Parts: sequence; C-alpha cells; structure tokens
Amino acid sequence: MNRSLAIKLGAIALLIVLLMIPLLMIGSMIFDRQQLRDGVLEDIARSSSYSQQVTGPLMVVPYRKVVRSWKLNEKTNARYQVTSQERGKLYFLPDRFELDGKAQTELRTRGIYQARLFHADSRISGGFSVPEHLGIKEDFADYTFDAPYLAVGISDIRGIENALQLELNGQRLDFEPGTQEEWLGEGVHVVLPALNALKASEVDFGFDLRLQGTGQLTITPVGKASKVSLAANWPHPSFIGNYLPAQREVSASGFTAHWQTSFFSTNLEEALGSCLERSSCEEFKSRSFGVSFIEPVDQYLKSDRAIKYALLFIVLTFAGFFLFEVLKGLAVHPVQYALVGVALAFFYLLLLSLSEHIGFALAYLISASACVLLVGFYVGHVLHSALHGLSFSAGLAALYGLLYGLLSAEDYALLMGSVLLFGLLGVFMVLTRKLDWYGIGRGTVAVAGE
Repeated sequence: MNRSLAIKLGAIALLIVLLMIPLLMIGSMIFDRQQLRDGVLEDIARSSSYSQQVTGPLMVVPYRKVVRSWKLNEKTNARYQVTSQERGKLYFLPDRFELDGKAQTELRTRGIYQARLFHADSRISGGFSVPEHLGIKEDFADYTFDAPYLAVGISDIRGIENALQLELNGQRLDFEPGTQEEWLGEGVHVVLPALNALKASEVDFGFDLRLQGTGQLTITPVGKASKVSLAANWPHPSFIGNYLPAQREVSASGFTAHWQTSFFSTNLEEALGSCLERSSCEEFKSRSFGVSFIEPVDQYLKSDRAIKYALLFIVLTFAGFFLFEVLKGLAVHPVQYALVGVALAFFYLLLLSLSEHIGFALAYLISASACVLLVGFYVGHVLHSALHGLSFSAGLAALYGLLYGLLSAEDYALLMGSVLLFGLLGVFMVLTRKLDWYGIGRGTVAVAGE
C-alpha cells in the first residue's frame, strides 16, 4: 500500500479519535443539564403536588364480634365458656364506578425550566349493592356494627382544590381528611348513615373532585363495572398503566379517552383480600390506568440522540473532504481537517445551549446554519475555490437535513440511516471508480486505462 496515503489516512483516523473527547464532554454536559432540569421540576412538584392517583371509593364497615370459646377448669375438670370481642372491618367495592374528567394544563416556570401542571375537574359517581346481613353467612347475631364510611385514596392530598361533599341517596355529607386505612395511603373519608344490615340495599353516591398534580394522573377502576372518560387540552398524551383506552382521539387541540373494565379483567376483589392480609397494597394500586402529561421528547433527549450520530457525521464529512482532496489533486493539512472537525463538534454545544431557550427545532436550524456557513467559508479558502466551498456547504447542509429527519422519525431511524449510508457509499464508489490510488502518493491522480 502507498505509504503516504497510509500516513494521511492514519492521521485522519487519529483526528477522529481525538474529536471523540470533546464529543464525550458535550454528552456528559447534556446529562448534567438534564439532571439539573429534573431537580428543578422535582422542586416545583414538591411545592405544589406530585403525580396523582385516585383509588376508590371503598365502603368500609367496622364491626365487633363476640367470640366464644371453651376452657377447662384444671381443679374440677369442668368446662366453662369464655367470651371475648374481636374487631375487624368489612370492605365493599362499588358495583358501578364512573369518572368523567376534564383537565387543563398550565406551565410553571423557574429560571429557564418549565414544569407542566394539570388541573383535573372530575365527577365521580356509582353505586354499592350491599348484600343481606352484609354478606355474613354465620353467627350474624354475634356482630355489632359501627358507623360505616366511604374511603377515597388520593396520592397527594395537597392537590385537592375544592371542598369535597358526598351526595348519597339525596343527602350531602362532608368529607374529612385521611382514609382511615393505612394500606390505602393518603386521601379522604366520609362517615355514612347507619346501614340496615338485615336486608340488602342499594347505595348510590356521587361527588365532584378538582385535583391538581404534576406529571401524570392515574385511576384505579374499583368498580365491578368501571367507566372512565378523560379529556384535556394536552396534544401529546402518553397513556400509561395496565389498560389502554377502549377509544381515544388525539388532535392538535387535545385528546379524549375512554376506558372500560370489569372485575373479570382487574380481579380487584382478590387483590383487595391480599392487601388486607399484608397491610400493604401495591398490587391493588398497580391495577390502574391513566395519562401522562410529560413532554414526550424534550430537547435534552433529542440532543442526546443527535450526539449519538456525531461520529458517523464526522466520518462522512472527512470522507467528503478527502474526496475533494484526491479528485482535485489538492493537499489538505491534518490541522485543516482538525479545524473542520472542531466546528462540527461545536454544532452540538450550540444545539444544547440554544435549545434550552428557543426550542429544539429553531436551535437546530440556527446551529446547523452557523456550522454550514463557517465550514463552507473555510473550505472554500482551503480548496482555493468558492464553487468547491459552496458544493461542500450544500453537501454538509444535506447531511444536517438528513440528521434532523433521523431525529424526527424515531420509528424509521434505522431504515433511514441504513439507506443513507448505503447511498453515500454508492456515491463514493461511483466517484472513485476510475481513481488510481497508487498515483495519489506520487502527486498524480491516474485513471485506469489511461
């Protein structure tokens, strides 16, 4: 192999490796800025309210049961009866559970960072079917029941924005803080009128809940038949949880989504029984669904994805630079390669810093334009031709355009990247198909057959 060509290619390869140092530093800076942003968002949520999960309502009936047992008198060998009292609670999930909510989002700003809060105005309604004797099959006469209550779990009660009142069979009852159930977590409860435990009854309920939160809103479908409808002015919803919406519409002005579940799909009664045994209920709460109001792809994620293509970008640019050199018989010094490479690396630093203030798309346009103009101006003087500089700038601008397409079309990024590389390889092979590579070291560019 021609020695001078090998030295030149080796120098270019070394420059590419050295350029990875500033690129790695910029990548680390992207991570640091993202961590700083996440910390600010956490502070905003700490000052207002975190993500919200609504679990309930559940009907709870405390009871006291007389327990009789027999003991033996050791002296007389006579048996006698001892009674004691056992305390417990009966839990009932609603037969019908419906939630109809509308959410509005707002931005809270701290410095250059913004957090998106939501205000969900919901109507929660449904009904309980209380069985005869409260479902107790044996020794019903030994039971004494205390006042029942309705418990609603709300993960961050600081987000409650209205005075909660329960509408129950035509009555209005005020909610009180706390769920009275450790496993259910934070929330509210309301004491109900005494139930007639001797016969079956229907209990219909309804209440309005205005809830503020940050990040996401999730609902636990506690009903034997649950219907949930959510609408918001957020055009980028991410539907989360164990159940996707049965119907959904997403437009530039917002979204609407409808969920429908039953006990056959949620099996919440069995999950509730497991909760009561362990006094911890992540399994019960995890059977939920909802929507996330977080920006799906922010500027840091896009910048991080862009810098992953940096090595490929530099290699393609150097290949184009080298192609100009060998086809036009020009001598380009490795220092000139290095300056072009540094300009390409600075594109990512400009992109990161500008995107924090003006958005990713505009930041990309300004950064790419600045880099193309600078490199084109420099290459035009290096190659002693304004036309060559314009040609190189046009090729570089096309590469930046293709890179933006790769970043925007995440699902087709692999396909687009593969086609791009294959196409560029074909162009390089076509342009150099008659090139005598051995002639490059002698200062001549010989074409085969001549």
